[in-house]
Amino acid sequence: MTHQDLDVQAFINRHPFSPYQWLVFATCFFIVLLDGFDTAAIGFIAPSLLKEWGIAKPALAPVLSAALFGLAAGALAAGPLADRLGRRIVLLAAVLVFGAACGASAFATNLDTLTVLRFVTGIGLGAAMPNAVTLVSEFCPDGRRAVITNAMFCGFPLGAACGGFLAAWMIPQWGWRSVLALGGIAPFVLLLVMALRLPESVRHMVARGAPAERIRAVLRRIHASGADATRYVLAEQGARTGGGFTVLFARSYAVGTLMLWLAYFMGLVIFYALINWMPILFKEAGLPAQTATLIAALFPLGGVGAILFGWLMDRYDANRVIAIGFGLTALAVFLIGQVAGNVGLLTVTVFGAGALMNTAQSSLPALAAAYYPTQGRATGVAWMLGIGRFGGIAGSFLVAELARRQLPFGQVFMVVAAAALVSMAALLVKLAADRNRPAAGGPALRARVDLH
Repeated sequence: MTHQDLDVQAFINRHPFSPYQWLVFATCFFIVLLDGFDTAAIGFIAPSLLKEWGIAKPALAPVLSAALFGLAAGALAAGPLADRLGRRIVLLAAVLVFGAACGASAFATNLDTLTVLRFVTGIGLGAAMPNAVTLVSEFCPDGRRAVITNAMFCGFPLGAACGGFLAAWMIPQWGWRSVLALGGIAPFVLLLVMALRLPESVRHMVARGAPAERIRAVLRRIHASGADATRYVLAEQGARTGGGFTVLFARSYAVGTLMLWLAYFMGLVIFYALINWMPILFKEAGLPAQTATLIAALFPLGGVGAILFGWLMDRYDANRVIAIGFGLTALAVFLIGQVAGNVGLLTVTVFGAGALMNTAQSSLPALAAAYYPTQGRATGVAWMLGIGRFGGIAGSFLVAELARRQLPFGQVFMVVAAAALVSMAALLVKLAADRNRPAAGGPALRARVDLH
C-alpha cells in the first residue's frame, strides 16, 4: 500500500468507537431484541392456546416449531444474499417480513393459520439475526469485536425474557393475541429508523467494489479523516478462498464450519426445549401457571453474561472460553430437574442455567463472525444460525416425545443437559483444528476502490 491508501479495518481499529458506530450497534441490538421477543412469544402463549382452543400438548409441536423452520430457511437464504447484495437491504426486508407476519398472527383463528404465519415470521427472523451480527462485527475494532458483538447479541435473550414478563402481565388483561400484536407493531417503528439511519458495512462495500463516495460518506461519520485517502483497501487473510458459500468448505475452514454448526445446533436444542416447554413442565410439577411462566422467563434473561464472555474472548482463546460455558451449562440444566420441589431454589437454578447456557450460545455468532473473511462472513454466520435452527426444531419435538413417553421431570432435564456436552466437545475439536489448519488463502487481499 502507498501512503494514499486507507485500509478500512485499520482505520476502524485506530479510532475510538464513535457515536455513529454506537447507532449501528443500537439499531442492531433492537433488531435482535425483537427477534428474541417474537421467537419466544409462542412458548409463553402456549398454555393459553391449550385452554382456548381445547387442544392437547402434542398438537402444539407444529406451531411451536413452525417459526424454527422459517428461521432456518430465512438464515440459509439471507447469508449468501447479504454477501452479494449487502447487509443493509437484507436487514430492511427481514424486519418488514417478521413484523408483518407476527402482527397478522394475532388475528389467527385456528392452529393451521397460526402455524403458517409463524413460519413466515420465522423467515424474517432468520434473515435478520445473522445480518445484524455481521453488520455490527464489521463496524468493530479488532480488539473489541467479541465484546461488542456479544453485547449486541444480548438483545436476543433479553427480548425473549421481556416476552415472558410481558406475557405474564398482558395475557390476563388482554389475552394472548395482545402479545403477538405487540410483536408486530414494534418492528415497524424500528424499520423507520433503519431506513433513515442504518448504513451499509464499509468492509462489504470495499470488498464488492462499491462507489468510493459511499465508502467515504460512512467513514467520515466515524472520523473526519476517512475522507483523506486516495483509495480504500481491505487487507485480510483468507480472502482468496472465494466468496459466499465457497468459503465455508475451503480447506482452511471446513472442520471449523462443521463444528460451529454442531455446537450451535445442540445449543438450540437446549434453548427451545426449555423456553417452549418449561412453563408447561413447571405447571405440571405443581406450580401455579403465572409462577411457572415467570420462573421460565428467567432462563433467557441470563444471556447478559455474554458481555463477560466477549471480554474473555477478546483476550483468551474464544473456543475454549465458550466450551467451558457449555460444560457448566450441562451441570446447571441437570440441576433444574432436581430442585422442582423448592420454588426459591428452582428460581435461582433456572436463572443460573440460563446465564450459562445463553452466554455460551450468544457467543457463538461472534466466534463465527471473527472466523470467516469479509466476502463469506454473512454466509458463514447465517448458515451456522440456519443449520442450528434445526436444533431448535429438534428441541421442541424432543420434549414432546419425552412427555409422550412419560419420562419423569428430572430425567427430561437430564436428556436436555447432554446436548451441552456435545457442544463443548465440538468447540474443543474446532480448537484443535484451528491450531493445525493450513494458511487461509495466502497473501492478504487488497480490494481497491479508486476515488478518481
